[in-house]
Amino acid sequence: QVQLAESGGGLVQAGGSLTLSCAASGGTFSSIPLGWFRQAPGKEREFVAVISWTGGTIFYADSVKGRFTISRDNADSKSTVFLQMNSLKPEDTAVYYCAADPDGDWKDPQFWGDWGQGTQVTVSS
Repeated sequence: QVQLAESGGGLVQAGGSLTLSCAASGGTFSSIPLGWFRQAPGKEREFVAVISWTGGTIFYADSVKGRFTISRDNADSKSTVFLQMNSLKPEDTAVYYCAADPDGDWKDPQFWGDWGQGTQVTVSS
């Protein structure tokens, strides 16, 4: 099992930027995809972005394409995945979750086995 710990959330004005980080350790953290999902109040958890273990394959949700950038750094003891969020909009407000180790469709949260505790991102208009 992979342990995940997110950081970097906060309050930002529309048009601003934030960078989220997620440290992954334990299990096979360095050889698995890592992803970001988000959940707004009253809505289902939705896919944001995913990156393969080499960084060679990346997917984004259409709603964030061109504004968000996912990247990762693989070290000996942990992997860290980043989500650089630019041109933020009020509709980006949600709890953002880091996830690891999918066994199916990378864009479907039901196929991801390990989750972080989430970090709140609030974008004011």
